[in-house]
Amino acid sequence: MTSPSSNGEYGFYNFPEPKKGPEVPYSNIRKSNPVVRGFPLSATASFVSSLGFAQNFLWSNAGFNGLRGIKLLDDYEPRYDPTVIPIADSSTKLTTTEPGASTDTPEIASKFHSAAEYHGLYKSGKLTPTSVVETLLPLIRRDISPAGAHSVAFLQTKVDLVRKAAAESTARYKAGTPLGVLDGVPVAIKDEVDLGGYNKTLGSLKDFTRADGATSWCVRKWQEAGAVIVGKLSMHELGLDTTNNNPNYGTPLNPFNSHYYTGGSSGGSGYAVSTGLVPLALGADGGGSIRIPATYCGVYGLKPSHGRVSDSPTHGIAASTGVLGPIAATMADLSLAYRIMATPDPSSSSSSRFPPPQPFPTRNTTRPKVLGICHVWVERADPAVKAAYDAALAHYTSKLGYTTVDISIPFLSEGQTAHAMTILSEISTFTQGDVRGLTAPNKMLISVGARTPATDFLQAQKLRNCLMQHFAHLLVTHPGLIVLTPVTPNAGWHIAGGAADLAVGVSDANMSLRSMEYVWLANFIGCPCLSVPAGYVEPLEGEGPVPVGIMGMAIWGAEDELLEWGRESEEWLEGTERGRLRPGSWVDVVELAKGRPESKNGAVRSNL
Repeated sequence: MTSPSSNGEYGFYNFPEPKKGPEVPYSNIRKSNPVVRGFPLSATASFVSSLGFAQNFLWSNAGFNGLRGIKLLDDYEPRYDPTVIPIADSSTKLTTTEPGASTDTPEIASKFHSAAEYHGLYKSGKLTPTSVVETLLPLIRRDISPAGAHSVAFLQTKVDLVRKAAAESTARYKAGTPLGVLDGVPVAIKDEVDLGGYNKTLGSLKDFTRADGATSWCVRKWQEAGAVIVGKLSMHELGLDTTNNNPNYGTPLNPFNSHYYTGGSSGGSGYAVSTGLVPLALGADGGGSIRIPATYCGVYGLKPSHGRVSDSPTHGIAASTGVLGPIAATMADLSLAYRIMATPDPSSSSSSRFPPPQPFPTRNTTRPKVLGICHVWVERADPAVKAAYDAALAHYTSKLGYTTVDISIPFLSEGQTAHAMTILSEISTFTQGDVRGLTAPNKMLISVGARTPATDFLQAQKLRNCLMQHFAHLLVTHPGLIVLTPVTPNAGWHIAGGAADLAVGVSDANMSLRSMEYVWLANFIGCPCLSVPAGYVEPLEGEGPVPVGIMGMAIWGAEDELLEWGRESEEWLEGTERGRLRPGSWVDVVELAKGRPESKNGAVRSNL
């Protein structure tokens, strides 16, 4: 990938004009919103969803009308699509090798089982894909009595499809013809994409299943690489919050500490990876929904460049903010999953123009290693989170040769408001304003989001353009820049109301906004962003530490640079005195599968 020239055009399609944004003093003073739970929440939701004046009041109270008075935005055109596509460097030879066909991805010693480890065990005959799925099925099925111990994270598991895929993979290994590293590896899919043979609910009680039974492109790529999809995973209803609290199907609790949420909206994916049930899972991210659960669950999450990963023929619920990406237990598996799912889709106008992902390159010792620090923003993190951030930053600069530059970003608070307005408007449009059957918090969110006037939506898109141009300016000024922040300013999300909060849901707008304080920017301007575990802090309640994470955001199309930074981060955390931790609920699927009679011959023997 080439760097942009001073005019921002060479090397990219749709690169923003590099233009330093206005000097705007940072301010993050928001109106306080009460926490509403239980019966008052249900009653309030019914009231708000049926009365326009209540919706208008809450819309204004959220600060959405605050963008109207920003005269500095008059100099910017609205930008509705943040897709920026790198043009392949003519000096770089693109390989035609299928991503994931070899085991060249560097591995770092880890307490978690990886795809390469499964692959090696299968090739040696010590394990089979069939023995692995027969180990997993009793743990994840919710259609048996009693339900599997981890079934709360799985909305559906189609046993016949799982066993068929595992048997076909087992036969390939027996014949000595595996498809690659991912062949036979158990994976799971967030219920936001289409998967043939499965329903799609988006975590709701509604049915969004396609009539044609199609499978989303990125999922098909995993299937074509031999992955065994063991089920569809829980998510926050319609992806509309960052807890994964789901009264419809049950809420998976944080594997490290059951008094905390997994994070969302890809909470089922974070849970399944953190507990060791699968080494990697598919998530979706419209406002941190990959990176927040990855952080809360102590694993890795990649939000790719906007438009790079195709979900065709699925229609995304948040067209200009949402993307699909992987959550994984190791950086090697995150890279493997990304390189397969990001294969360009000829039917997609954006994905088809991205260069194909290349096999994991050798470590680039010549790339610029520059970390951008927006101090006024980072300082808003809780002390324990900031301490973990500082420890990682000290390692990058003292041991790995990174330099830091102080950066400023205009309209951070206003930009978060603009992002929230945009994604709420998009999801409200997706649902056509129909809130029947939704949980109480989402009845309010959808009803309020649907009140956005076109003039305010346009103002939000002007602010998007302003931020994209400013970030382009930073990237031209500081080639190789990675903007470093915590993932969330808070250490996890404590379930303050206990089990009662899980019955109806909770509306805590202040905490929702705080948890998204850093993550929203990458969604709004379309840049790739990677979250990595950075340590653990003491909990407010219960046993088990609370994972915290840090995050790097880079120029459009720079996933490779982020993945390399992620590998360095993984090496650092694994090498600390405490090291990387597994949660107390971790399941050693490999050891359990080795004890099954199918581990050698692949015969299915199950009473399920």
